[in-house]
Amino acid sequence: MARKIYRGKALDVAFDSDTCIHAAECVRGLPAVFDPERRPWILPDAGAAAELRDVVARCPSGALEVVEHEASAAPSGRVEVKATEGGPFLITGDVCVVGPDGKTLREGAKVALCRCTKSSNAPFCDGSHAR
Repeated sequence: MARKIYRGKALDVAFDSDTCIHAAECVRGLPAVFDPERRPWILPDAGAAAELRDVVARCPSGALEVVEHEASAAPSGRVEVKATEGGPFLITGDVCVVGPDGKTLREGAKVALCRCTKSSNAPFCDGSHAR
């Protein structure tokens, strides 16, 4: 898994390139923080913490995640599966994706699973449905 943590003073942002479907919600929502032309491309301190949380929450695949410096409340236990039109299944909640070998592939609050079977990163969506 290609998960990287971008550190900030108030909070960190984790990014998992293996599960990103390139919807660009982050870039459109907070370009001062998320700029794919810059290195590092994520600067958590370049935006207000509340705005950053809101933009990361719009990430449909869960590739982005806010990592609070202080412990936050536990997940509610509710899991929601949304079938998007022509796109992936978007799953939110306390998610654990397990591979055929029984190994955990991803744990987190969100994941986008491929429905079109064209993903080169199965079972995760890689945006192939859009091409």
